[in-house]
Amino acid sequence: MEFAELIKTPRVDNVVLHRPFYPAVEGTLCLTGHHLILSSRQDNTEELWLLHSNIDAIDKRFVGPLGTIIIKCKDFRIIQLDIPGMEECLNIASSIEALSTLDSITLMYPFFYRPMFDVIEDGWHSFLPEQEFELYSSATSEWRLSYVNKEFAVCPSYPPIVIVPRAIDDEALRKVAAFRHGGRFPVLSYYHKKNGMVIMRSGQPLTGTNGRRCKEDEKLINATLRAGKRGYIIDTRPLNVAQQARAKGGGFEQEAHYPQWRRIHKSIERYHILQESLVKLVEACNDQTHNMDRWLSKLEASNWLTHIKEILTTACLVAQCLDREGASILIHGTEGTDSTLQVTSLAQIILEPRSRTIRGFEALIEREWLQAGHPFQQRCAQSAYCNSRQKWESPVFLLFLDCVWQILRQFPCSFEFNENFLIMLFEHAYASQFGTFLGNNESERCKLKLQQKTMSLWSWVNRPSELSKFTNPLFEANNLVIWPSVAPQSLQLWEGIFLRWNRSSRYLDEAYEEMVNIIEYNRALQAKVNILRRQLAELETEDGMQQSP
Repeated sequence: MEFAELIKTPRVDNVVLHRPFYPAVEGTLCLTGHHLILSSRQDNTEELWLLHSNIDAIDKRFVGPLGTIIIKCKDFRIIQLDIPGMEECLNIASSIEALSTLDSITLMYPFFYRPMFDVIEDGWHSFLPEQEFELYSSATSEWRLSYVNKEFAVCPSYPPIVIVPRAIDDEALRKVAAFRHGGRFPVLSYYHKKNGMVIMRSGQPLTGTNGRRCKEDEKLINATLRAGKRGYIIDTRPLNVAQQARAKGGGFEQEAHYPQWRRIHKSIERYHILQESLVKLVEACNDQTHNMDRWLSKLEASNWLTHIKEILTTACLVAQCLDREGASILIHGTEGTDSTLQVTSLAQIILEPRSRTIRGFEALIEREWLQAGHPFQQRCAQSAYCNSRQKWESPVFLLFLDCVWQILRQFPCSFEFNENFLIMLFEHAYASQFGTFLGNNESERCKLKLQQKTMSLWSWVNRPSELSKFTNPLFEANNLVIWPSVAPQSLQLWEGIFLRWNRSSRYLDEAYEEMVNIIEYNRALQAKVNILRRQLAELETEDGMQQSP
């Protein structure tokens, strides 16, 4: 298919652009296969380049011969285009609708993008499972790399290489995979070097109504226990949902077959409930007519902060069991690709200082989200404005990033990255020139040949010129476990995401720049103090030598 077939009117003059915090601009609107571009002849006027894949919905209205298109973006921005001529307006609108809803992944911009920067590091090879395993292998010999899923035959949503207990062979893993939802047998998510305890993740066991069991499964998860120790199974579903799953062939671990494990059910919402929550929250944030009571009631009705609280509470429980009780954990919901990954990732941010660095957090995203099979293509297909709801869209990754921001806000000196880093990840998960978030799992990415045909986001982010934008000037390495508060008073609306198009951040930006200047000035003074101390010590030494007989 040629993009030209979808572009009915490629160019229109005298279009007026209205967008947040900028004066209205008149210019020429151009449509390409992947971008909507508005350029003006006025000096010092920034051009608008908008990826079609960032467009969530459009509205049209007409007043006489003038047409208006309102573009609602996946990053929650709202842009208005005033277009002279009804026919041109209708043509532009239908072209945008067609170009923003392309079915084929290979027609998306990452397959056409060519970087304008020098590639210092190939991000596709920055965080390989073998490299991550090396970090554990020096501390323990109880785990091994398994290539049982080399051709994605055992589990289509797992990567080719996984970390499993050394005592379990590949044949046993195949039997366990047949007993777990989607073939997602328990694999290592995190090894706690302090006490040797672990977090594992999997899909639900397929016990069904007959109470089916799998001795290899029992042996696998028992292999992570120390003598006389108990473990915890954290099921991210309420008990009644887990019980209902048995009627569909799913279920949960029976106490009789897993006597050394205590099962705890938590209630983390999924799918359309989270999507509806996001829609309500963005709607409330965009309505500037609210009085205080109405704003607070709409914020509460969205339940967004309640979802944040549930996820963080579960992650803190996991961290507590691991660090304070010295117990190993198995986490799953139904598939093990959504709430499970939220919890395993956040527990690592609480426990592991490396996960709070830029590269450590990138490794976490790669390992616990991309390689672990979170279906980004499905979950991030639409955002808060789209009218045609599919059942699989859900802001699971955005909720995770919001939870990380809540912890970052409570521990502003413990993270090497800043809020802009999290916002950037949110934007690229929904619309990007890079191939990192395309596809739903490693199997799909292999078939699409993303490594050969697209650029990795990490190749761009990890260049020094970009890293400086995402580095937290307050960062001081903190090797301790950090315990975030999940009290309602401690959780706040993430203004940097949900209100950034509704009110100017100018004064916050100025304050941030002033803070950076103060920090740099303080470092310069500290360096001078160190030089003067050395000089003083040298003078005192010389003086002592001269006075000695």
